[in-house]
Amino acid sequence: MSERRPVCSLSLDLDNLWSYMKTHGDSGWESLPTYLDLVVPRALEVLQRYGWTITFFIVGQDAALEKNHDALASIAAAGHEIGNHSFHHEPWLHLYTEEQTEDEIERAEHAIESATGERPRGFRGPGYSLSEATIDVLARRGYEYDASTLPTFLGPLARAYYFQTSDLSDKERDQRKILFGEFKDGLRPIRPYLWEHRHANLLEIPVTTLPVLRVPFHFSYLLYLGTYSTSLARLYFRSALALCRMARVEPSLLLHPLDFVGGDDVSELEFFPAMKTSSAQKTELLSSLFGILDHRFDVLKIRSHSDRLLQNGSLLQKTPSRVRDFDSQ
Repeated sequence: MSERRPVCSLSLDLDNLWSYMKTHGDSGWESLPTYLDLVVPRALEVLQRYGWTITFFIVGQDAALEKNHDALASIAAAGHEIGNHSFHHEPWLHLYTEEQTEDEIERAEHAIESATGERPRGFRGPGYSLSEATIDVLARRGYEYDASTLPTFLGPLARAYYFQTSDLSDKERDQRKILFGEFKDGLRPIRPYLWEHRHANLLEIPVTTLPVLRVPFHFSYLLYLGTYSTSLARLYFRSALALCRMARVEPSLLLHPLDFVGGDDVSELEFFPAMKTSSAQKTELLSSLFGILDHRFDVLKIRSHSDRLLQNGSLLQKTPSRVRDFDSQ
């Protein structure tokens, strides 16, 4: 009998052009410019090539606009899972009151269901933002999982680069002061665990980072590494997947829209790492990385991964009051 292949989950945070501009403090985001008609068909075509159905986390504000409905509906029609990525996509969601948090999640939920026909059962906070209030709201509203944590020590470095390339006011910098996380986020568990709650337990599925070292290896990082050496990017990815298998970690990996577009498509986002790379170059490297993943793992939607984890049991449990209190696992 052949050995059963390991599994991983894959998701795409469908952050739109305006949301990147807003977080960066750029003018013009208020008109809500979009590139979904460009990004979504490209992503769906590459995913179809590998026969994968994954999870798309959609921003409620995009779902509320008629101009985006065709692109968003095509995601659900292709069999992909639809997740909730908040309504306004503000990475300072952790600063919201519980009432504000509930309104944010509920508004997004209704808009997304109206646009796609699918009610989200999973959530990811913008900028990996998470709070006790968010966990409370998700548990009350019957969500099955949250996927808002990125256990890495490198968040402050990413934030410093972001600040260096932006022209933010003091108030805006204060809002974004833990954008991409804090150094101690590297102590978060990399394996899934349960938030214990009086309404229902909520599964937390972290975006996987390198076991022990906690260095990111989701695709945006790999494409950035590819600007220096595509061979090195592929070697790093192979090594990361091998370490996950050795550590018996079922990875949950992450895509972003900018993995499918280059500076030749969207000049407004040229400040982003790897945006000097053309879309054709990105697609070529991304396809080779997908080939490596497809050779080693069965790729699932996060909800399918969640079902598998809950069936297997033996998950670490934490209380929401300890959302900022991490123990390395």
